[in-house]
Amino acid sequence: MKGLLACTMLAAMTSAAMTTAATAQVSDGVVRIGVLTDLSSWGRDNSGPGSVEAAKMAVEEFGPTVLGKPIEIISADHQMKTDVGVQIVRGWFDNGKVDAVVDIPNSGIAIAVHNMVRERGKIALLSGPGASSLTDELCSPNTVHFTYDTYALSKVTASAVIKEGGKSWYFITADYAFGQQLEKDATRFINEGGGKVLGGVKHPTNTADFSSFALQAQSSKSDVVAFANAGQDTDNAIKQSGEFGLVQGGQKLVGLLMFDTDVHAIGLKAAQGTYMTTASYWAMDEATRAWSKKFYERTKVMPTMIQTGVYGSVLHYLKAIKVAGTDESAKVMAKMRELPIEDIFVHGGKLREDGRVIRDMYLAKVKKPEQSKEPWDYLDIVKTVKGEDAFRPASESKCPLLKK
Repeated sequence: MKGLLACTMLAAMTSAAMTTAATAQVSDGVVRIGVLTDLSSWGRDNSGPGSVEAAKMAVEEFGPTVLGKPIEIISADHQMKTDVGVQIVRGWFDNGKVDAVVDIPNSGIAIAVHNMVRERGKIALLSGPGASSLTDELCSPNTVHFTYDTYALSKVTASAVIKEGGKSWYFITADYAFGQQLEKDATRFINEGGGKVLGGVKHPTNTADFSSFALQAQSSKSDVVAFANAGQDTDNAIKQSGEFGLVQGGQKLVGLLMFDTDVHAIGLKAAQGTYMTTASYWAMDEATRAWSKKFYERTKVMPTMIQTGVYGSVLHYLKAIKVAGTDESAKVMAKMRELPIEDIFVHGGKLREDGRVIRDMYLAKVKKPEQSKEPWDYLDIVKTVKGEDAFRPASESKCPLLKK
């Protein structure tokens, strides 16, 4: 009798352990993804509500569950303020049971959250920030820098413009981590290409009046005026430079970080001829057109590369959870590095040990008004640059994760 009782108890304990193990596959019974983005400030159009919708579209494509558990998308507005962003994420981790944080436009906020994610053993899926330091000296085993960075933007754009004769440069730069890093990276490639920087000016974010900056750029008589800023700052700077006749005077305009939505806001007349580098474009092929039209139906704008990056990073994360059989961060990150990255906009991408996603980038030039054949037909894709040629090579990296 005692033997039978012991066997029964052992079986019950084994069953309970198996049940616990199965439940533990997904922490708290839900895969919860927090989209931290800009819903109210100068980066809203390039990320914002569109990033939230892109994350939802990734879940819809993948399926409503993973490992039999529901997937939940939540979102919050960091207002382009580091303290607000950090407070939100701390609350998500402490009380909201969030497993991964997505997007985070604004490099200063992203760096702070990136450090917190590493401390808490969570995952950051970054699409919005550009600072290349995130996968260089600040690299983390818990961060995925999915879409673009200042290194790739600078290298692809500067190299092409110098080859077209743009030897002397003047910068109009946003005075925060992203703008400073973008100017620094671009200066390197300008110098390596045989060009030179004549000078520049820094401005606070969310600036409305760029007239004095445009006049300083004009008086420099540089071949190129480069805008190392983003969002409405880029829109205002290029518009006002156009009004002061910089292009008519023979200067080339370069948006070191521009999006389709910026061209839409500026207008083809003012933006025509501007060079930019992008990780995606809505009209690349029939598949990107079909996805983008669905996105447009939900948002009334075509997707930016930040938004397609949110979609791609969430989809890859969910695929990795499925293959790993758990949402435990270290195991999921291992699978994200192991699996090839395949989605509507990325083919044959790969996640490097430093967190950098290696993917193709595209040099684009804004069309003249008469060249546009349909709404949102704004860009000519001038050149495809393979990921290995666009992003920082491992041999140049300061990341200790690549030294192992």
